[in-house]
Amino acid sequence: MIAQRNKEKWKGQISVGVNNPIETSENLGYYSKYLNIPTVNLGVQHMISETLGAKLDIGFNRSSNNDDSPEFKLNYTRINLQAVYDFYKLLRFFPDRITVIGHAGPGMSFSNPLGDFKENKYTFLNALAGIEFHYALSNTFSIYSDLGYVLSLSGEEKYNTNIDGFSFNGDLIYLSFGISFSLSGCNYC
Repeated sequence: MIAQRNKEKWKGQISVGVNNPIETSENLGYYSKYLNIPTVNLGVQHMISETLGAKLDIGFNRSSNNDDSPEFKLNYTRINLQAVYDFYKLLRFFPDRITVIGHAGPGMSFSNPLGDFKENKYTFLNALAGIEFHYALSNTFSIYSDLGYVLSLSGEEKYNTNIDGFSFNGDLIYLSFGISFSLSGCNYC
């Protein structure tokens, strides 16, 4: 088998892509572009068994206002510890080079508006769920896409938009493309 699915205990992942912050009703009047760049995700994954594992990853996202909104820029960073499930036993109809991996878990989000609103920083809990599609180029290297949704678990509103201006504590969706590579060699080749 060529697919990377159960061959490495440890994997590194790097991906880049686009994001869309989903504004809350408290940010009326402040709207981001539908697609924003960049999204950068860095992660390390450990497979405990052939199908189950864990992943620690960091995501950086930048967004800016659309044409109908007051000007703003936002840096949104998140860190998540996630459970990982490799669906290869359930999706045997895929060719050996292709695998599908689901991931989900809790994390922390750091919202940092720039410019005039740089004091309106926000830190809050999140829950992330996503799905990755991998195409193996070798036993230890694959290219992949990752579609994820980061659900905000923020509490009370910290800023009043009418007084303080833009802040962000909403959800975020991202799509990224990258590489996954073995950090421990090919253990089951």
